[in-house]
Amino acid sequence: MKSLLPISLFASLTTALWPIPSSYNHGNSLVWIGKDVQVNWSGAKQILKRSYGNESNGGAPNADDMVDYAIKQTHRTIFDHGFVPWKFHPRGWEEPNPESATYIKTIELSLLKNDPENLVKPLAGEVDESYMLSVTENGKATVQANSTVGIVRGLTTFTQLFFQHSGGGAYTTLAPVEITDAPKFVHRGVNLDVSRNWFPVADIKRTIDAVAYNKMNRFHLHVTDSQSWPLDIPALPNLAKKGAYRPDLIYTTKDFKDIQYHAAIQGVEMITEIDMPGHTSSIWHAYPELISAFNIQPNWDTYAAEPPSGTLKLNSSAVDTFLETLFHDLLPRIYPFSSYFHTGGDEVNKNAYTLDETVQSNKSKVLQPLMQKFVDRNHDQVRSLGLTPIVWEEMLLEWNLTLGEDVIIQTWRSDQAVADVVAKGHKALVGNYNYWYLDCGKGQWLNFDPSVADQYWPYNDYCAPFHNWRLIYSYDPLSGVPADKHHLVLGGEAHMWAEQTDPVNLDRMIWPRAAAAAEVLWSGAKDADGRNRSQIDASPRLSEMRERLVAKGIGAEPIQMVYCTMNGTQCALGLE
Repeated sequence: MKSLLPISLFASLTTALWPIPSSYNHGNSLVWIGKDVQVNWSGAKQILKRSYGNESNGGAPNADDMVDYAIKQTHRTIFDHGFVPWKFHPRGWEEPNPESATYIKTIELSLLKNDPENLVKPLAGEVDESYMLSVTENGKATVQANSTVGIVRGLTTFTQLFFQHSGGGAYTTLAPVEITDAPKFVHRGVNLDVSRNWFPVADIKRTIDAVAYNKMNRFHLHVTDSQSWPLDIPALPNLAKKGAYRPDLIYTTKDFKDIQYHAAIQGVEMITEIDMPGHTSSIWHAYPELISAFNIQPNWDTYAAEPPSGTLKLNSSAVDTFLETLFHDLLPRIYPFSSYFHTGGDEVNKNAYTLDETVQSNKSKVLQPLMQKFVDRNHDQVRSLGLTPIVWEEMLLEWNLTLGEDVIIQTWRSDQAVADVVAKGHKALVGNYNYWYLDCGKGQWLNFDPSVADQYWPYNDYCAPFHNWRLIYSYDPLSGVPADKHHLVLGGEAHMWAEQTDPVNLDRMIWPRAAAAAEVLWSGAKDADGRNRSQIDASPRLSEMRERLVAKGIGAEPIQMVYCTMNGTQCALGLE
C-alpha cells in the first residue's frame, strides 16, 4: 500500500482496507457524506434510501437488481452499520470537527463495458471484477468498472473509507483517494456444511453477507451428508421428510431459491454440493435399498470416516434411477443461479462395498471401473442440464478416474495434491486442511471407551491445532505449483465443517479467520516486492474489518485487545 501520509506509531491506523487493493493512494483531507447523497447510474439519479421489491420473487437477479441492491447496502453500511473508530486511535483522540465540512453530494457509477451473458452465474474468469475508485478533496466520488460485479466490489471498498461520528454523520480522513483494484484468483469462497448441524436460513444469508463484504465470489453449500438430508426435493419428498433431523428442519424449495438469490444479487455464485457416493447414509431413511453398510455398529470406522456408515451402492440400476430423478428435480433449480454443481467424491470407503450385494468386493480392480461408470453417468447428466461438475480430489488422485477437461478438482489434503491435479491438466481449487479448515483444533467430538481412551489422549482432532488467522494468512495457494501451471489454480475456499459448530458459534468460527483467506485470494499471498505479506500490516487492517463485520451484525471474534489497536506496533515482537 502506498500512502501519501506516513503512519507514525501514534498516528491514526484507520487507513485500512480489506482485502488490500492492488494500488491504493490516499491523503489526509476530511470529507463527509450525508444520507441524502445521490448516485448517478446510467444517467438516472437514484437516492440511496430508495425502496426495493421482494428479492425472492422471480428468477435470478439482473445487473440493475445487483446495482440497486449494492446502492442500498452502501447506504446501510455507512449510516446504519458503521462504527466510531475510537479503538484505532491513542487515548485522548478527538473526533473530526464537522464545522465547515466538505460533503460528497453524488457518487458517479460508470460501467465501461457490456456485461457478459453469465453475469450472475459465471464460469471462473468470465466476469471482470476489477474497478477504479476515486474520492477528491472537494467531494467528488466515482466508481468505474468493466462489469456490474466490479461496480459492486468498488462500492464495497467505498464503504470501508468511512466512519461514523458520535454526533451523527459519516466521514473519511483519507481524501484524496485513488484505488485501482482487481482480484488475484477468480474463485474465492467459503464452504459451509449445513448437514452435520442445522442452520436457519437467516444464518446462511448472514454468512453470505460476510462472504460478499470480503469480496469473495463463491459460496459453497455442502447441503447433505451422512447425518442428515435437509434439502427438500419435491420429486423425492421422503428424502427430507425422513432424512432431516426433524421434519421441520429442512430447506424448502423457496428457502433454497431465496438463499441462491441472496448470494447472486451480491455477486456471489452459490455452488451446491450433494456429496456421493460416500457420505450418503441419510438417504437410507427414505430409500434403504439404495445404501450399503448402513450404520454398522460398533465398528463403523471400518466402513466410513464418520458415523453413521453408509454409501450409495455402486452397481445398482435403482441408484441410477434415483440419481436421475434427483438431478432432474434439483439441477434446473440451480441453473438460473450457478454454472456449477458439486458431485462430491471424498472419503469413499472401499470396505463398504463388501456389504454391497451389487459388488461384494473392496478390491480396486473391481471397484475402479464401477466408480468410473458411476461418475460418468452423473457428470453426463450434470452437463446435459447445463452445469459444470466439481469433484473432490480423491476421484482423480485416489480412484484414478478419467474426468472431463471441464471438471474442476477441489483439493484438501496437501499442496502435493494441488501440484498433482494441475500436472494432469485439470483446474484446481485449494483448501489445504492444515491451513484453511476452520473446524480444526476444537478437539475430538467422538467419545472413547476407557479401554482405548489412553490411545487418543489428549483427544486432539486430526487437524489440530486451531488454525489462527496468521496461519491462514500465511498460506500461499500457489505453493509447490510450477509457474507454467499457475493459471490452472483457480483459487480456493475456506471450509467450515459443522461437527462442533451450530448457530450459537457459527459467526465466530468463520469470521474473521475466513477474511484472512479472502485477502490471500483477492490480493495474493505475496506483496508487490514478492515477499510474504506482513502480518504487522495486516493485523490492524483485519481488526478494523472485524469491527465492520460486527457492525453489520456478524459475530466475528476480536484479533487483538484494544491496547494493541490503539498503539500501533507496540504489540509486535522483533521490530528494530
